[in-house]
Amino acid sequence: MRTFLTLLLLAVLATGGWLAWALWTPVTPEGQKFVMLRPGYSTHRIATELKSAGVIRSSVAFLLWHRIHPRQSLKAGEYLFDKPATALDVNGRLVRGDIYVHTVVIPEGFTMFDIAQAVQDAGLGPSQKFLEVAQSEVGLISDLAPDAKSLEGYLFPNTYEFTRTQSMKDIVAAMVKQFRQVAEQVGLNADSPNGVPKTVAMASIIEKETAVPEERPVVASVYYNRLGRNMALQADPSVIYAELLEGNYGGALHHSDMSFQSAYNTYIHPGLPPGPIGNPGRTSLEAAMHPAKTDYYYFVSDGNGHHRFSRSLEEHNQNVARLRQAVRREGK
Repeated sequence: MRTFLTLLLLAVLATGGWLAWALWTPVTPEGQKFVMLRPGYSTHRIATELKSAGVIRSSVAFLLWHRIHPRQSLKAGEYLFDKPATALDVNGRLVRGDIYVHTVVIPEGFTMFDIAQAVQDAGLGPSQKFLEVAQSEVGLISDLAPDAKSLEGYLFPNTYEFTRTQSMKDIVAAMVKQFRQVAEQVGLNADSPNGVPKTVAMASIIEKETAVPEERPVVASVYYNRLGRNMALQADPSVIYAELLEGNYGGALHHSDMSFQSAYNTYIHPGLPPGPIGNPGRTSLEAAMHPAKTDYYYFVSDGNGHHRFSRSLEEHNQNVARLRQAVRREGK
């Protein structure tokens, strides 16, 4: 009897020692370990995934601990393990839902093609999948832009944090939701004087033409003045976008590109393009809604990040000549 009790005590001590080792001894992952725990995974599956990734010592010990604490539910999501941690630390992170988020930065003026690449670079899925959703889920904006052929213009520039448990539609919907919030703040709605689609199309051109916020109302005035005279807008960014849609843009515009056949080419088609050519930020939306009062019809870069504005073609040509002289001087 004494021998049996001794053996039993030794077994209990050994089991306790093993549990202490498995649960309280830190594990150092080999580099960065990402573990994806999808909704619906059982606790056994979660423990197996953690053990396979090398972030806990024993799936059995992990399960035993969880069964002792059944009220602590483990949250689905993607987790990053890159520091030494005990199994109890790991369990605590899963209970808190301390999931890894992917940051996606969308600058003002990004096209849906740029955004698709940013989403892919963040590890959230293929760029082509993003484009498919951006071109098919137009119902997300149909109340404001019923004729929209894609969500271009309505994917608002911002810094977003997404998880890999979110679908591509969730990601796109979050960007459209942000557009709606900003549109409401600036007073852009279906009852606005130019309507939402035309305002966003104009704002997207303004966004592409200047990065200087205080110039945007003036740029807007140029384009509205040209529209008022039925003059072609002749916006280079619209030609670039036309070629992007066809997959033909080579990274630079040439004189021959100005005759590229597309409804988006504002050199050969007067008026606004049939849709936005990028995703404008707040100040460009405001400029499109509240342009400056000017009699300018032309503008050209001054070579220093700003623009020179002119009332006549003669004055414009003089400004173009100044720009070319400045470029030549810099090239010497």
